[in-house]
Amino acid sequence: MILAVASGKGGTGKTTIAVNLARCSAEPTRLLDCDVEEPNCQIFLRPAIASRQAVHLLVPQVDAAKCNGCGECGRICQYHAIVPFGANVMVFPELCHGCGGCAKVCPTGAIQEVEREIGFVETGSAEGVAFVQGTLAIGHPAAPPVIRAVRPHIRRDRLNILDCSPGTSCPVVTAVRGSDYVLLVTEPTPFGLHDLVLAVETIRLLGVPFGVVINRVGIGDEGVHQFCAAEGIPIVLEIPDDRRIAEAYSRGQMATDAVPELRASFRDLLGTLGGRFSAPKETE
Repeated sequence: MILAVASGKGGTGKTTIAVNLARCSAEPTRLLDCDVEEPNCQIFLRPAIASRQAVHLLVPQVDAAKCNGCGECGRICQYHAIVPFGANVMVFPELCHGCGGCAKVCPTGAIQEVEREIGFVETGSAEGVAFVQGTLAIGHPAAPPVIRAVRPHIRRDRLNILDCSPGTSCPVVTAVRGSDYVLLVTEPTPFGLHDLVLAVETIRLLGVPFGVVINRVGIGDEGVHQFCAAEGIPIVLEIPDDRRIAEAYSRGQMATDAVPELRASFRDLLGTLGGRFSAPKETE
C-alpha cells in the first residue's frame, strides 16, 4: 500500500504521524520523506544512511555560433527560462523545468541539454524501517524533480509511507499522485480548517481516497469536526493535545515513546487502512 501523509498547512503534525506510523507498523515498511525542501523525518527515525545519489535536471546550453536568432526557443518556453534578444540568448537555469522543448524546436541545433545538480536522494534504514529521503539543493526553486527521484524507491510488496510537503502546490501533487490513500493531518483551529478545505479540494481533484487525522484535539473549536461531518469525510484518528508529545517532539523523540498508549491507535489505523487494499497499486 502507498500511504501519503499530507496537510493543508505546516505545523499540524504531519511528520509526527508519518514517522510514528512507520515505527508502529508490524509489516515491512518504507518511509519516504518527500518534503524535499526541508526533510526532517531523519531527526526522529535516526537512520543509518547507506547511499547518496545526486539528482540532475537537464537545462539548455546555447552555442552562440550556431544560433540564428529565430526566437523559437523563447516562444515554446512557458517559464521564460530561455529568452532570446536578437542574436543573443539568455538562459535562466533556475526557472527551467527540464522539458527539453527548446532543444527540439531549435532549427540549427544550437541548443544542447546539460545536467545541473539540483539535489540528492539518500537511502538507509532504522530499526527495520527502510528510509528514503530527498533533499532539494539550497537556492533551487523546483522541488518536483527531486520528489520524482524519490518515488522510484517505492516497493509495491510492502507498506510505503510518504511524508509529503505541506500545502496544495506542485510538490504535494507530485508526491500524492498514484497513492492508495491520503491522510490529511490538521488541527482543530480556524487556520487548520481553512487549509484543510483547500487540501480536500486538491485531493478530490486527484481522485485519491482520503481521511482526516485531527492532531491536538482539545484546542481550538469544533469547526473541523463539523466540516468533516457535513462533507462525509472520515476522521480516522484523533490525537489529544498532550504536553508529553510536544516535549518529545522538541527533543527529536517519537510521540509513541513519550505516550505509549498511542501505539495501539496507530496500529489500529494501519490495520483499518490495510484492510481496504488487497493489493498495492502500480507506481508511476
